[in-house]
Amino acid sequence: MTTHTYAYSPSPSHTPSPTRPPRGGAGPSGPSGPAGTGPRGRAGSGPRQMPPPHVLFAEKLLAVLSGERPVHWMLGHTVGEAYEQLVRLAPETPLRSCGPRPVLRHCSARPPGPDAVEACATIATGERVRAMAFRLERGRDRRWRCAAVELDGLPA
Repeated sequence: MTTHTYAYSPSPSHTPSPTRPPRGGAGPSGPSGPAGTGPRGRAGSGPRQMPPPHVLFAEKLLAVLSGERPVHWMLGHTVGEAYEQLVRLAPETPLRSCGPRPVLRHCSARPPGPDAVEACATIATGERVRAMAFRLERGRDRRWRCAAVELDGLPA
């Protein structure tokens, strides 16, 4: 069996810019660019691909651990002890500080088997960088669910 390592780092083009109009908005030449050129965007850009499951879960976990979302938001997305781990971690996590909003910097994963993924992520909060690790398991319904989560400096 071949194992693959998946990594994801948001590119600068994914970061919204306050000086750039929102996608699909009217710019100097209208919502579709100059007449006859079609929708604006990068040259050769096709439909946007969804990030891999471990990246989506890293964002969801970050939203809960930073206090942006309530813990019960993850009820259908967890299995086993993971929900209880989130209940214990969320109130005491340093990601809930009043400083800048935490941002996912990098997320990589390694599948130990066909229906499991172990991932780690780096999260930036201003100048501080933290680590988060979690495990995803795919159920019989083919949906991924978080089975375990840990944050650096806090007990599992």
